[in-house]
Amino acid sequence: MGSLRRIDDYPALLDEAWAQAHAPRAADAPTVISTFAGCGGSSLGYHMAGYRELLAVEWEQNAADTFRLNFPHVPLYHGDIAKLSVDECLRLAGIAPGELDVFDGSPPCQGFSTAGKREIGDARNQLFREYCRLLEGLRPRAFVMENVSGMVKGDFKLVFAEILRTLKRCGYRVKARLLNAMFFGVPQSRERMIFIGVREDIGHEPSHPEGWSEPVTINEASVRVPARAAEVASLVASAARYANYRRWNELRPGQSLADIGDAGGHSCMKLNPMRPCPAILKKDGDISARGKMHWSEKRRPTTNEFMRWGSFPDAFRFIGDSGESVERIGNSVPPLLMRSIAAHVRGMIRP
Repeated sequence: MGSLRRIDDYPALLDEAWAQAHAPRAADAPTVISTFAGCGGSSLGYHMAGYRELLAVEWEQNAADTFRLNFPHVPLYHGDIAKLSVDECLRLAGIAPGELDVFDGSPPCQGFSTAGKREIGDARNQLFREYCRLLEGLRPRAFVMENVSGMVKGDFKLVFAEILRTLKRCGYRVKARLLNAMFFGVPQSRERMIFIGVREDIGHEPSHPEGWSEPVTINEASVRVPARAAEVASLVASAARYANYRRWNELRPGQSLADIGDAGGHSCMKLNPMRPCPAILKKDGDISARGKMHWSEKRRPTTNEFMRWGSFPDAFRFIGDSGESVERIGNSVPPLLMRSIAAHVRGMIRP
């Protein structure tokens, strides 16, 4: 990792990235198709890096509705990726095999995740084969596939090796590396496995971007965060009803309930505002679950606070209630992390 740059005004950085995402695109701008697109975290990163998104693929209703709201100009295949043929994908994107620049995807990773019980036989672990089926048919110049760090631990090392072999058999030079979002402008310590491949005939060895930013703290990221008085009042009232908040006063910032003797409270933590946010999880949206606690008020953080820590600009809009919105953030690739990856890949295939 090279020298790291301090981010003096994180909200301004997000506003600038949002403006770049909505800037006009030249006809020869790099192109991307996003699979397992979710609400659009990865897509937003590509837009921030100057790409034209030709197609997105997502099956979950709430995520698809959120995607449409924020990217109304991007064609969306709302359905099961296993039922999307290569020919239909090419038709919807308006391209021929070999013309696409980047094929992106984050196959569901719950079976690999260290945040829950890892199951090597989880059927969701096989969805990457559908990704590979489309990759082989589309023959993009490069691909990016994101997954959790848990796939290189224990028995899952065998699965990781098989994934690498499968991707290489599709005709690509492939490299995989763990990247932590907090070194790419994201105020969140979120480590992800990033696979990058370059088509064999391109003749370029794939590589990964180097971290460029000093970690941004929760305090720094929360400057000028939009106020949601009604949501705050609701969260304070809700916290009073749940047992996991009864010992909130005993916790110092950065401590979890497990640190004060609650064996089941490892993820129930009072956040430390002087550090980046720990990885945002799907369950953080459920105040009754043992998730993240605000450091100065007895409540769960607001949607806008989680948005900031996930590097979603304030103008991004979510469909659904507060809990569903936080769930979408927890399931997303942080946009600023993907912006760095997308810009790096662009430099590899379009020097």
